Amino acid sequence: MFKTRYLLACAAVALPFATPAAAQEAGDIQIKGFVTGVLPDGAITEVETDLIGLPADSQTEASDSVVPTVAIEYFVSPNFSLETICCVTPHDVTGAGALEGAELIDDAIILPASLTAKYHFNLGGGIKPYLGAGATYFMIFSEDVGADAAALGATDVDLSDEFGFLLQGGVDIALNDRGLGLSLDAKRYFVGTTATFSAGQTVALQSEHDLDPWVLSAGLAYRF
Repeated sequence: MFKTRYLLACAAVALPFATPAAAQEAGDIQIKGFVTGVLPDGAITEVETDLIGLPADSQTEASDSVVPTVAIEYFVSPNFSLETICCVTPHDVTGAGALEGAELIDDAIILPASLTAKYHFNLGGGIKPYLGAGATYFMIFSEDVGADAAALGATDVDLSDEFGFLLQGGVDIALNDRGLGLSLDAKRYFVGTTATFSAGQTVALQSEHDLDPWVLSAGLAYRF
């Protein structure tokens, strides 16, 4: 519900500024600068190794992050484009349920290498919604053992890099006839990771997690 209200509110603000614009053509490039909210899940889906004896109802969650992002889009045809994004997002992982408040993983950085194919609809008046889908590869690095995990004897933690896919929807709204526009974008990623906590050379805890973040963006676009 929050995501739906977010997109409707942004569209309502932008509509009065929309102006007719030249249609995009094959070979056009569009660059977008966004402010982006990354809202991951982080829940445990399976525990594979547990030498520390997790309490029943143990769960985890990943923190949200707000970062600048850049998207680069190439139009293969007037209605079909390919898009990639550039960003890194920092996250912490804390306990939930029986582990409520426990500091487990600090400062994990995610680089989501993604490519989407998008279809654009022209509603007239410079308003062009789009739908897309694509593939992603989450590279996760820089993660540190949190204070509470370290107190239990963990000396190292690793979050695995993983492939996944994503769905995308949004709208581009022309602000003038020279390629400047407002862009609102929502993506839902479907990707997991394996968390491995080690004590010295021994794997003390290994678990599977859903990341599955919502990624909500608003910003300016320039097409040329």
